[in-house]
Amino acid sequence: MTVDREQVLRTAAALLSRKSTATMDEVARAAGIGRATLHRHFAGRDALVRALEALGIQEFEAAIDQARLDDGTAEKALRRLVAGLEPVAGLLAFLVTENQLFEGDGVNEGWARLDARVSALFRRGQEQGEFRIDLTPAWLTEALYGLIGTGAWAVQDGRVAAKDFQYMIVELLLGGARRSVER
Repeated sequence: MTVDREQVLRTAAALLSRKSTATMDEVARAAGIGRATLHRHFAGRDALVRALEALGIQEFEAAIDQARLDDGTAEKALRRLVAGLEPVAGLLAFLVTENQLFEGDGVNEGWARLDARVSALFRRGQEQGEFRIDLTPAWLTEALYGLIGTGAWAVQDGRVAAKDFQYMIVELLLGGARRSVER
C-alpha cells in the first residue's frame, strides 16, 4: 500500500489542531494507516511536528503570496490575508503553541521570514495612515497570530460561527477592543 505522505500530514494537522495531545496511535488511526507505517514516515512525534511545521510555513507563505500584501490598501490586504489563512488556521494555532517546544534554525528562519512579511504590511499601513502608530508592527503581527489561533479554536468548539471568522478577527484587530466615546 502506497502512503500519501502529504495526506497523512493533512490528517495529522486536522487531528492535532483539534486535539493537540493526540498520540501517534491516534494520528495513525485517523490517517487510516498502522502505527508502524506512520513511524516509517515519521520516526516519532518530534519528526511529525517538524514536518507539520514545514507544511504550516509553506501554507502560510502561500496565503501571503495569494493575499498580494503590496496591492491596494493595507486594510484590504489584511482582509485578503485573513481570508487566505482561514483554511489553515487550526494548523497555525497548533504550530504557534507547539513551536515553543522546538527550536532550530530552519524552523525559526521560516517563521522569521513570515513575521517580516506580515510586519511589513502593518508598517505600510502605519506609514499610509491606515493603522495606529502607537502599536509596533511586531505587536500587531503577534496580535494577528493570536486572533487567528483563538478564532480557529472558537470555530472548532462551536462557540463562533465559521462564517464570522474573518470579520471578527479583522474588525477586532483594526478597531481595537475599546469603544470610541463621543462627547
